[in-house]
Amino acid sequence: MKKKVYIISHSHWDREWYMAYEQHHMRLVELMDDLLELFENDPEFNSFHLDGQTIILDDYLQVRPEKRALVQQAIDAGKLRIGPFYILQDDFLISSESNVRNMLIGFEETQKWGVPVMLGYFPDTFGNMGQTPQMMKQVGIEAAAFGRGVKPIGFDNQVLEAENYSSQYSEMKWKGPDNSEIFGLLFANWYSNGNEIPAEEQEAKAFWDQKLADAEQYASTEHLLMMNGVDHQPVQKDISKAIALANRLYPDYEFIHSNFTDYLAAVTNDLPEDLGTVEGELTSQETDGWYTLANTASARVYLKQWNTKVQRQLENIAEPLATMAYEVSGSYPHDQLDYAWKTLMQNHPHDSICGCSVDSVHREMITRFEKADEVGKFVAEEAMRQLSQVIDTSEFPEDTYPFVVINTAGTAKTGEAVIEVELERKKFAEGLPETLFKELEDAPVKSYHVENAQGEIIPAIVSEATVRFDYDLPKDRFRIPYMEKVVNVTIPLEEMAAFSWETFTLAEGEAPIAITDSMVSDQGRVIENELLKIKIEENGSLTVLDKKMDRQFEDMLVFEDTGDVGNEYIYKQPSDTAPILSNQQGDSRVEILVDTPEIAQIQLIQTMMIPVSADELLEREQQMVVEFRYRKAKRAKELKPLLIETKITLRKNSRKIDFETTIDNQMKDHRLRALFPTKLHVEHHEADSIFEVVTRPNKVSASWENPTNPQHQHAFVNLHDENYGVTIGNYGLNEYEIVDAGQIALTLLRCVGELGDWGYFPTPEAQCLGQQHFQYSMEIHEPNEKFASYQHAYAAQVPFTTQQLANQQGELSSKNNYLEVDAKTFAITALKRSKFNDKVVLRGFNLSGNEEEMVVQKPGTTNRLLNLLEKDSKQTIEPTLMPYEIRTIGFEEEK
Repeated sequence: MKKKVYIISHSHWDREWYMAYEQHHMRLVELMDDLLELFENDPEFNSFHLDGQTIILDDYLQVRPEKRALVQQAIDAGKLRIGPFYILQDDFLISSESNVRNMLIGFEETQKWGVPVMLGYFPDTFGNMGQTPQMMKQVGIEAAAFGRGVKPIGFDNQVLEAENYSSQYSEMKWKGPDNSEIFGLLFANWYSNGNEIPAEEQEAKAFWDQKLADAEQYASTEHLLMMNGVDHQPVQKDISKAIALANRLYPDYEFIHSNFTDYLAAVTNDLPEDLGTVEGELTSQETDGWYTLANTASARVYLKQWNTKVQRQLENIAEPLATMAYEVSGSYPHDQLDYAWKTLMQNHPHDSICGCSVDSVHREMITRFEKADEVGKFVAEEAMRQLSQVIDTSEFPEDTYPFVVINTAGTAKTGEAVIEVELERKKFAEGLPETLFKELEDAPVKSYHVENAQGEIIPAIVSEATVRFDYDLPKDRFRIPYMEKVVNVTIPLEEMAAFSWETFTLAEGEAPIAITDSMVSDQGRVIENELLKIKIEENGSLTVLDKKMDRQFEDMLVFEDTGDVGNEYIYKQPSDTAPILSNQQGDSRVEILVDTPEIAQIQLIQTMMIPVSADELLEREQQMVVEFRYRKAKRAKELKPLLIETKITLRKNSRKIDFETTIDNQMKDHRLRALFPTKLHVEHHEADSIFEVVTRPNKVSASWENPTNPQHQHAFVNLHDENYGVTIGNYGLNEYEIVDAGQIALTLLRCVGELGDWGYFPTPEAQCLGQQHFQYSMEIHEPNEKFASYQHAYAAQVPFTTQQLANQQGELSSKNNYLEVDAKTFAITALKRSKFNDKVVLRGFNLSGNEEEMVVQKPGTTNRLLNLLEKDSKQTIEPTLMPYEIRTIGFEEEK
């Protein structure tokens, strides 16, 4: 029987990378033009795989709208193979929901044209998420293809027992943490192993002798895959001639031009019994560690912060509010939200969100972030306008100023709700703007306090009144400009339930509560509540005492600065250089910002003297394209001061300490981290990943050579043992490392001057010069509070939503829970309405590897179990969450 060689034509299409988006875009237009012509002229050309992303069709038709019919014809004929995703994302650096929306929108877009290729296609992602098997199975996909994450060993070798992420074959089973299993296809010789096949005999013989041997080294069957293409590769127009020549030269093989659908059917039918299994996330754990590309999590941190902001705006604010507002409006902004999601996801390809492209690419990304964010704000504001018209405030005195606070996070939230309350306004129609401004400004000064619906005084901070310009945009008439007098109101709230709201009011008069208790002492050097005592040492480090557990931690929040002669992909500390530590740099000073019985906030001010850049040798080595591992550049001898200002916030009844660090970065070629020594000498840690709290080893494999071991996270990383644990939360800071036997190192900033990879592409904006702001937290927890600390980290990323209300009667109660979820380990990722069945959809996952009880209730509805495409799964909803289960629930109105 002949061995069969399946040749699949494709082009891995990075929409933007080492050139600006439009440079790649114009080349895409040329590629598609060539394909349509080739389909017409070469009947033997089987098909072209369009890289698994439907956005390519939009990009092409944006320039060639007149070609729509020809594109449809090619898809109908099976010549153009499309889907199933919207874009090819970096799955680790985008949220769980962003990964789902990529599939939801991708399937919808594909089905507008035809049938998707049922393959999870991850040819160039920088590692692969552990929940891929469960996610693929929930959308009906039984196979995934990937280029990174597993080390191929070879047909004649056994997988080493110590290596769990290697495979003797390019084919394998891939099992997720929930035990879902799919077929895994590794591009062991990369997705270019069949690129530019010669059509001349002498060249073809040399080509195929090598390529066939390479493929057979790893193949588990007699079905060999040849990927005819690579990054931005023009289609090979003489591929039919080249295949005919190969069939003549190698009579023991059958060479065919094929597609993934046919290849997968053939190879999965002939798999051997000794096929290996890989489990969980695949991040090249068993390699030398230099090319895992995990340091892209800290390249251009400002992009990651923007991405977190917009994801939270869409997932956790706009969609939940629009879902609540549907109850009174009867409409849901599906189209606006789809537009926002598509705009955001255009920033999610690996070369985009990873921050490893040229500067022009990332400048355009900021515009997309801003556009998606503004749509999310518009949707949220419209939903709040609709809700605010029907929330009842009749129980409040008419001479007060009612307002509502909504927690749209998927878990109970402790924090401060902030609102601007309008006391009075004067429309421009009433007089000259400057006159109106002066009248409001000169009005008598009054005092105010906050009450709840029962008339109880609520602790609050009310600012002095200010006057400003604003305007209304009515739905039925022209804009209305005015001057208004406002105060800022800050209310501390403790464990406000998920998806709930409560109405308060601002009333005239001093609060009859004397604020005598203080959480601050020693002139701001000590902050203390019932659970913690924080001492700010003279060197700026923190000594934290947990009173209940009687455990003390020293040298918390030490800043570490090191040089970086690597690139946007990979961190490389200059050889023979030592870290610079803030606690070895001299004294610090503090300022008291807030001191009330509910909250204390201290500003810690430190200065570090650090080198201004790398030395002059680095630029020459970059120009010479010297591989980063072999660079000799050091740090410059010239030092400059780096001012570090950190707000430290502690609330009553809380072990969670919040940090906000601000710097004005004028230094280049360096990395800044915050260090948290936990005293936990354990073998593993946990981190927030995609639909999973993943357990990772603290020590590297025997094959690892990189002196660092960077890892990805989203909301938190945790170390714990049977006695206690420490959770470090963050906002848009996706890189951490476990170092020095129990120390968590959180990367705040990494500054480099080149793209890296295959040439020299200067990226001066990747030096991240200027003002930088970082938000993160630390929470010490008892053994039974681990999951609570995780939920606190999630809730911290979602601000309270507030809205001033009129004095009115309304159909909605002034205090309400939209729905109730009783499950300590269920992390909610979405509350929305489905576009496909109009059900309210709640999605989330089990943080735990154990079976957990879960109760979800929404009055007047019954629950249906949905898949990730939000279609009825025809399965019963169990009251027990399975380990690591991803669950989507649809709420159906009772009839």
